Amino acid sequence: MVKVTWLMISVCFLLSCKQKSVVDTSFYFWRTQYKQHKSEIRYLEQFKSKSIYVRIMDVDFNPDLQQAAPVSPITFSDPLPEAIDIIPVVFIVNQVFTRLDSAQRAVLAGRIATFVTAKVKQAGKRGFTALQIDCDWTKTTRDSYFDFLEKLEAHPLLRGKMLSVTLRLHQVKNIASSGIPPVERAMLMCYNMGNLRKYGPQNSILDQEEMNVYLKDYLENYPLKLDVALPVFEWAVVFRNAAYAGISRHISKAQLQDKKLFKQKDNSILYELQVDHPAAGLKRGDIIRWEDISAEELLETSGFLARHLKPADRNIVFYHLDTNLLKQFTDEDLQKVIAKF
Repeated sequence: MVKVTWLMISVCFLLSCKQKSVVDTSFYFWRTQYKQHKSEIRYLEQFKSKSIYVRIMDVDFNPDLQQAAPVSPITFSDPLPEAIDIIPVVFIVNQVFTRLDSAQRAVLAGRIATFVTAKVKQAGKRGFTALQIDCDWTKTTRDSYFDFLEKLEAHPLLRGKMLSVTLRLHQVKNIASSGIPPVERAMLMCYNMGNLRKYGPQNSILDQEEMNVYLKDYLENYPLKLDVALPVFEWAVVFRNAAYAGISRHISKAQLQDKKLFKQKDNSILYELQVDHPAAGLKRGDIIRWEDISAEELLETSGFLARHLKPADRNIVFYHLDTNLLKQFTDEDLQKVIAKF
């Protein structure tokens, strides 16, 4: 009996001494103009964010110039809060890497390093310690993309800075064909899992079944250090004649409850427009699929990830910093999600 008691005490002691992971919480900022808003700064302060991930620009191939070019770069009307570091993010359309040879990739790396450095100064920051590249690379673009990353990391303006990439679910499961990016860290993007363009009542933002298929048996063995990005956004996906027609920024969840405007289809997340809506560019008969995320779904997702990720210090980043989106969740909701890690 004494031996059993001492054994139990020893086990409890070992468990209590197990080093806990350090979790830093942050947000993506994904608009094209930055202005300081007290409500958004409150979120950064509430969650003790040390940094903010700021989209600097998209990069796409310009057929007129026959080269990769910036699209919708951010402008800073106000400086970022003094106590918050900036982690610049550049989104690159995957097809860019089907068009560039080695020399052109080196040019692109140099232009991005120069452009990002200038934008960081515009944000009121002396410098930055990390840069993130967001690209959904494929088997056919892998080698070109990885070569670009190596050229980018070697650029003098980025010397001593950490380079990270975004990581989609299919790239975790299909590691043999997707390869492992030549960087230190990756951001696991836990949203936009389904087929946005496919007509039907499914939620393309978050799908637990998709996570099971692509992550359950593969995540723990992924060789890079992983951070996690979680969704707190919502959107109205438009279909016309059952064909994808875009995302409308003119439709709110409250409008969908107006029976003079919309009719819900079979108690699903599909709503049929009953009249023309010229202000939103919509026509009678158009279908709106309203996709959002509940606190319960976020908590389920974080619990799943916590079970299958290797214990490690990591960043948890919510997409994205917008009061109108974040007010759908209480601080307690988000704290519970964070606590799972």
